[in-house]
Amino acid sequence: MSVTLSLLAFAQAADPSLVTTATPATVAPVGTAATSNIVQMIGHAGPVVKGVLLALSGFSLFSWAIILSKAIQLSWASRNSNAFLDAFWQSRSLTNLYAEAAGFGSSPIAHIFRIGYQELGRVHKARLDQRTAMENVQRALRRSSAAEGTRLFKYLPFLATCGNAAPFIGLFGTVWGIMDSFHEIGLAGSANLATVAPGISEALVATAVGLAAAIPAVIFFNYFNSWVRELEAEMSNFNADFINILERDLLKRGPAPLTGKTNAGD
Repeated sequence: MSVTLSLLAFAQAADPSLVTTATPATVAPVGTAATSNIVQMIGHAGPVVKGVLLALSGFSLFSWAIILSKAIQLSWASRNSNAFLDAFWQSRSLTNLYAEAAGFGSSPIAHIFRIGYQELGRVHKARLDQRTAMENVQRALRRSSAAEGTRLFKYLPFLATCGNAAPFIGLFGTVWGIMDSFHEIGLAGSANLATVAPGISEALVATAVGLAAAIPAVIFFNYFNSWVRELEAEMSNFNADFINILERDLLKRGPAPLTGKTNAGD
């Protein structure tokens, strides 16, 4: 500090005009400056790059809407399915369980059970032989399981599409912006860094936005896809258990009863 003061005093003595009163510069916060720069770059971008950014913003918004809705849907489906399975194995009467199943509306397994039970009633009324009756019930369960799996998987392919396509869409915007920048450089006849940098930085925003849209879409697609596969496995296991119960406890008793015990030892 003393050395600095000495140098300032020496410079002032030698030439007073060299020392001026410094005015403190106003420095904007880094985050605010970065945000402002990005907004300015987007504003200066060409129409094609702006169109690409608008499309990518739409992709991102729709992806996040799917992510939030699927998180809620699959969470309720898992919770309701676990609760229904507990009720299923504790129930003494399929008829009573059928009435209670309506309260597990978010559970795909509860819906499958209701479809299978309805088909069971139809085959009893038709007085079909055991083999034909079981085949009909199994087909009803398979159709219902496929429908529930399709419903759970709905809109997830868009996340995969966004994850695959968004980076390339952003890259297209970047390439187009760089082409415009070089064209303007050629017209201006100047190729220094100050001339090249603004146009290229504006073009690179498209790639950044494309990656920002693609990364969460890929992550949540893989996560939700695994979740749906687990629910489908639970549905498949339930179908097998339900068929075993019908073969062992219900259809062997003939066409009359529509109630029975669901526990293996009952």
